[in-house]
Amino acid sequence: MHTMTSPSAAGPTRSCDAQDDYLLQPPNPAERVPCRIDPVDLRRLDLHAILTAAGIAPSPGDHDAIDQLSRLPGSVHTALHRWLAGTRRIESATAEGR
Repeated sequence: MHTMTSPSAAGPTRSCDAQDDYLLQPPNPAERVPCRIDPVDLRRLDLHAILTAAGIAPSPGDHDAIDQLSRLPGSVHTALHRWLAGTRRIESATAEGR
């Protein structure tokens, strides 16, 4: 389950080393608010991340395709990850051989 910090979390404190800089207190796990993220949204975010890591920057027109792929079952998404990660390994091995 993904969580986010409660609105009542501790406020910023004055940093010792910077005059106008503030550091946040570490969050208190007991004050976290449960927040569920839809699996489709998680798969969409993961797909954006793996495409970017593979050196494939999605174009603005690709968002519909990414949304459709994100709605497919998790097993399809796992295969996409494996394929894209395999592509990265092949490119890396090819670059090292040059």
